[in-house]
Amino acid sequence: MSEKRKSEKKILIAEDDPVSRRMLQAFLAKWGYQTVAARDGAEALRILESEEAPPLAVMDWMMPGIEGPQVCQRVREHTDRPYVYILLLTARSQKGDLLAGLKCGADDYLTKPFDAEELRARLHVGQRILDLQDSLIAVRDELRYRASHDALTGIANRGAIFDALGRERSRQMREGGFFGVILADLDHFKAINDTRGHLCGDAVLKEVARRMSGCIRPYDSLGRYGGEEFLVVAPASDGPGTLALAERIRRAIELQPVITEAGEIRVTVSLGAAASEPTDPVESQVLLQMADEALYRAKESGRNRSELATHPQWTSSSSLSAELETAVRPGSR
Repeated sequence: MSEKRKSEKKILIAEDDPVSRRMLQAFLAKWGYQTVAARDGAEALRILESEEAPPLAVMDWMMPGIEGPQVCQRVREHTDRPYVYILLLTARSQKGDLLAGLKCGADDYLTKPFDAEELRARLHVGQRILDLQDSLIAVRDELRYRASHDALTGIANRGAIFDALGRERSRQMREGGFFGVILADLDHFKAINDTRGHLCGDAVLKEVARRMSGCIRPYDSLGRYGGEEFLVVAPASDGPGTLALAERIRRAIELQPVITEAGEIRVTVSLGAAASEPTDPVESQVLLQMADEALYRAKESGRNRSELATHPQWTSSSSLSAELETAVRPGSR
């Protein structure tokens, strides 16, 4: 956002007097700004509420219809939109008037008649504030991304994919319907790390994540379950549908070798699929255990295959959390 703002230097001029408006446009164009003009408060508000709103605005206090402070107040109500730095131009010099303008949401003010260089300096201050805000937003977004995404593959991390599973389970309890999960585990991945090195292993994991992302639907969720294991949460998917998705993933991974610095590496994956039915819903942890059991059957049946879970025979899930935490670690399959 900050780079876009720096390159465009777009600014709104809201001034009902045509002579003053043209004078402002001349100054701002000379200083490298791309100006957008409004002849009254209503037009200024429409521009500032649009998707292409300029990040800077120079606005006259006294305008027909809606005055400058009222425009500021209305703009500040939209807290979900990018911030607009607003400088009020006013002939009023009373302290109470100026404070009222700032309370309505203006960031700065300049009394008329104004000095052109002072206006330029105040706009520079506004641009620095906007750039700082953009930098802080970028840092915040990066921290949020890192908190929810796997650093190596770029897909959801374990915590985020478990959150997706919990949300889908809650949705099913409210609205009914099916949903499925798939546990996928790369075959003989430990051998890849041991013979080709961990850098090649990392390249394999990234490519597998990319291929899996290309197989799932836009509303499915994919995350790294741990090591070389991946978890897919598939809303509105029954058992056969979840198994079909697992098979699509399996074929995509085995179709072409992964190209690494150490050469081509053939990779296959084993998958366990399970689904929670609206007539007989199961807890998230139970569903994961069902998928894990199906995954083990796929491994025991020769690997590079998909298996669909059968209905669980247990009636209590009190020990499942501990079982999931002590499940076989990545690399042992």
